[in-house]
Amino acid sequence: MASLKTGLYLGVCLSAWIITSADENFVPKAENVRWVSVDFTTILHWTTTASDYKYTVLYTGNEDFWMESFHCIQMSETACDLSTEVKTNSTYNVKIKTVAATEDDDYDNELDKFPHSYSPPFNPFRETNISAVNFTVQVVDESRVNVTITDPLSGIHEGEKQLSLRDIFKSELKYKISYYKFGSTGKRDIISDSSTAEVSELNAGQSYCFMVAAFIPTRPKSTQQGAWSAQTCIPGDELSLGAWVGAVVILLTFVVIVVTVIVLCCKCCQQNNPSQSSTPV
Repeated sequence: MASLKTGLYLGVCLSAWIITSADENFVPKAENVRWVSVDFTTILHWTTTASDYKYTVLYTGNEDFWMESFHCIQMSETACDLSTEVKTNSTYNVKIKTVAATEDDDYDNELDKFPHSYSPPFNPFRETNISAVNFTVQVVDESRVNVTITDPLSGIHEGEKQLSLRDIFKSELKYKISYYKFGSTGKRDIISDSSTAEVSELNAGQSYCFMVAAFIPTRPKSTQQGAWSAQTCIPGDELSLGAWVGAVVILLTFVVIVVTVIVLCCKCCQQNNPSQSSTPV
């Protein structure tokens, strides 16, 4: 009986020691690894269930070797800005290494001993989201307007120059212009190859509203179009230049007629009363 109790006691102690040792050696992996990219500003996010751990981010493009992210070595944050490193037309993969904050991280020689989490593949050239653009509308005449679009800036720099989306996509970047008569539900779309476009065949005197979005037809359908801009509306009187000219002509004609009538009336009055114009002897 005593031997049975001793055996049970040793079994409980051994189980407790195994569990404790496992907890001490357990290093949680990064979870929910995801890419967030807008205009080539590309940030890797993840979550963790424990504190007091550090993370090192390594990435690879079309190469066969892993490179450390310069800004994301032994960091405590759960986000890594990779904009300066994943910026070409390549498909990137990332792995996040987790290590206890108190442990010496000799990852050059002992990389495989640390737990890793992997990201889904990501190609910024094909998948970065495009933000809303800014544009202006200038009236040409009663049936035409010019739309001028500002190419958005990207998160990529070459030297001191911040590249625009036009610098990166070149001729692949187009713009979709959507417009409609104010108060109408019917919309028309045109595609412009450049950042300036003329919209014609508008109805004189009618108010129109315009919206613009970047459009890259060579990308996957889910990322072909950027976010729509805020709409800009043009009052109908700004488009009706001919109506204003017509109104001015009518007004001038009316004034000429009134003046002519007054002059003729004055002459008639003088002719009908000649005594007022003679001088007494």
